[in-house]
Amino acid sequence: MDQGKGVTLYTGVTPNGWKASILIEELQVPYKVRAIDLSKNEQKEDWFTKINPNGRIPAIVDHDEGDLHVFESGAIMMHLADKDPAGTFLPKDVRKKAEVVSWLMFQMGGIGPMQGQANHFLHYAPEKIEYGIKRYTNETKRLYGVIERHLSDGREWLAAGQYTIADMANFAWIYGHGYAGQSHNSLATLLMHAIAIVMI
Repeated sequence: MDQGKGVTLYTGVTPNGWKASILIEELQVPYKVRAIDLSKNEQKEDWFTKINPNGRIPAIVDHDEGDLHVFESGAIMMHLADKDPAGTFLPKDVRKKAEVVSWLMFQMGGIGPMQGQANHFLHYAPEKIEYGIKRYTNETKRLYGVIERHLSDGREWLAAGQYTIADMANFAWIYGHGYAGQSHNSLATLLMHAIAIVMI
């Protein structure tokens, strides 16, 4: 991409934070990082909710677009990928773009929320609630299975026959599979292998 003023990335060490970081690095967008201390609820402070009213990370300020505020990890990925005239990680072709966005939304609406709840009930709930643990770990496993079946026909990437924001987004969550009670032996290993090759 053209080197402009770039962006300021407000983020933390979470899968959604990683999603934005991966794409920014891949696009070689000039950027500054402002780490948000989640343990102190810094993301709920007034100064930050002026950037993201929902008080969640990540968020960016795009200085090349008049200090435009963009929040929600998927929206950040689409915004930055759309600005790339080459369509490197989000194709310009309508059919290919729709395929990529579908798999991005699969992560946003499926793996992210379900795995996030699995993490909560496994590690953060004040008491162990077996129903919650079973419900969300099983649903996470089912969603991983969707990816595994999709990739089992020999395709290397989730969508459009190329490495895209869909792969980055799903990888960022699947990377933490063990924390969510998932085995690496049978689920989504092909996707993890494919992304690992790119990131060498």
